[in-house]
Amino acid sequence: MAEAGASSFGSNFRIRSDVIFAFGIIAILTVLILPMPSWLLDACLALSLTFSVLILMTVLFIEKPLELSSFPTILLVATMIRLALNLASTRLILAHGHEGKDAAGHVIEAFGSFVMGDNFVIGVIVFAILTIVNFVVITKGAGRIAEVAARFSLDAMPGKQMAIDADLSAGMIDEKEARFRRSQLEQESTFFGAMDGAAKFVRGDAVAGLLIVFINVIAGMVIGMVQKDLSFDDASSFYTHLTIGDGLVTQIPALIVSIASGMLVSKAGVAGSAEKAVFAQLSNYPQALIMSAVLMTVLAVIPGIPAFPFLLMAAATGIFAYNTIETRKKTASTKATEEQAAIAKVPVAEEPISKALAIDNIRVELGYGLLPLVNNPEKGRLTDQIKGLRRQLAEDMGFILPSVRIQDNLQLPANSYVVRIKEIEAGKGDIRPDMLLCMNPTGDKIELPGEATREPTFGLPAMWISPDYREEAHFRGYTVVDPATVVTTHITEVIKDNMPDLLSYAETQKLLDELPKTHQKLVADVIPTKITVTGLQRVLQNLVSERISIRDLPTILEGVAEATGFTSNVTMITEHVRARLARQICDQNSNNAGILPLVTLSGEWEQAFAEALIGQGEEKQLAMAPSRLQQFIQSVRTVYEDMAMKGESPVLLTSPGIRPYVRSIIERFRPQTIVMSQNEIHPRAKIRTFAQIT
Repeated sequence: MAEAGASSFGSNFRIRSDVIFAFGIIAILTVLILPMPSWLLDACLALSLTFSVLILMTVLFIEKPLELSSFPTILLVATMIRLALNLASTRLILAHGHEGKDAAGHVIEAFGSFVMGDNFVIGVIVFAILTIVNFVVITKGAGRIAEVAARFSLDAMPGKQMAIDADLSAGMIDEKEARFRRSQLEQESTFFGAMDGAAKFVRGDAVAGLLIVFINVIAGMVIGMVQKDLSFDDASSFYTHLTIGDGLVTQIPALIVSIASGMLVSKAGVAGSAEKAVFAQLSNYPQALIMSAVLMTVLAVIPGIPAFPFLLMAAATGIFAYNTIETRKKTASTKATEEQAAIAKVPVAEEPISKALAIDNIRVELGYGLLPLVNNPEKGRLTDQIKGLRRQLAEDMGFILPSVRIQDNLQLPANSYVVRIKEIEAGKGDIRPDMLLCMNPTGDKIELPGEATREPTFGLPAMWISPDYREEAHFRGYTVVDPATVVTTHITEVIKDNMPDLLSYAETQKLLDELPKTHQKLVADVIPTKITVTGLQRVLQNLVSERISIRDLPTILEGVAEATGFTSNVTMITEHVRARLARQICDQNSNNAGILPLVTLSGEWEQAFAEALIGQGEEKQLAMAPSRLQQFIQSVRTVYEDMAMKGESPVLLTSPGIRPYVRSIIERFRPQTIVMSQNEIHPRAKIRTFAQIT
């Protein structure tokens, strides 16, 4: 019952408030038509002044402008009240001004007497100054701020709306919060737009006040002298006193409301109530307070200037600055204590299980004896060389190397290291961090004292020598490498061997995203209509597995677009792309003389491989007898060993149809041998055939 009664009371109160507000507006309109007795005018003038002060105090204490979003409506109501009271007081002044200075009520008489005394000239000047301050300074500035704020608010609205949508899409906020923010944004835009128009109310009110005063003085003196038979002195005294009093009693509330309007629109970018924002920001710079105190002290000691007021201001400013500095010190000390206490209370967070599932794409584990290679500039700075490796691979292969993680491993021997690709060991070596690796390009024995070893990347004979023998080794024509470079070279070869595994879906998408804008239309035409990102990933993996640079990605995409017109077989698409990259492949495998050395397959072997292919499309595979395969392998080894003895490293040339299958056999026993098809020989390439596989 009690709850029902409270609900009923609240509902009745809301109804009454609506009715009261409506009756108030009707009363204002009534005042414009019907005359008002002087005692009621006194009460209404007091109400107008109270209403203005209430508006100003409310503006001072709100945290942000939208908390008083009804301000334009309030401003309109306050302006209507003042104009209605101006009209009512004008009616009383002109009708009863000849009766004395209290003809329009005691409030107007009191304001006139308090300001003017017995000299109406003073009253006119004070009223003029108040009007100028309100009209020229406060109202004009507030109107300009409101206009700019409205314009900027409307311009920024699309960006803020997109930011809300982005936060919602990213899951940072829910739908309810998004609706609330959109509502706030709409209210903010509407508020500043309304404030831009509401500022015109205040300016119009000031202009109306000037006109009403002018009309009251002139019309009152005319009525007093012509109709009421007053002398010029009495008429000017009565009507000027009443008119200036009326102007002041309405102009002062107008000035208060104008100040409130200016403070509200100028508060748009400030958080917190007005006094907090002002005092907090003025005290942010105690140096400014100290300099102000010093300046006031200097002014106080200048001869001819009264010392007391300036010394008083200097003392007050200095005390304020001292208190600000001490408060900052206490705040900093308290904050540090709280942070230490918070750190002490916070339990050690348990590592999420997801971290245990994370895999390092590339990781280099070092024994404790090799740690100086990481942070010692004199020993090569392994980290700097790896940074250079990433750039080199990007330039040579078009492949963006994932970040390389370097960590120590106490389970390894002191001078050993391991290179892991996706947690699997892909290479390891043993080096001497305080020595240099020396190799003889001719393959002969190294005639220097040191420790015989094998180079970890290619397994070539080498020797660890003291740095003191560096010059002598260079003089003898040996190749000398520092330990960090040995590790970097090994990492480079391991990465090139495992590039297909490192070229993930994400890396492929990243390569597409980083293409220049001029090629984005090509990307949009090819993916996903002609081939998916996964399909393109497989094509790129096929290319890098044979160490073909994918830097010319636009040409690769063009080749894919052409090939998908007649096949969906990834192997066939790759072969077509290789043909499009013929110039690059020929240049990559040419010798120093610009000649592409070749070893060809005999017609017998060409026919044997072609006849051994069974199946169609993705199911096509090589089905050759093991004895025949062994015979082929032996023939290839014989020819290439003979070429190696002559210092040549030729390319194996086949027909296009069998090239992928020949390569699949060659890579198992001679992975460094390049296998090309006849379609990949560029028309302008200089070729030379050295031998034939028979």
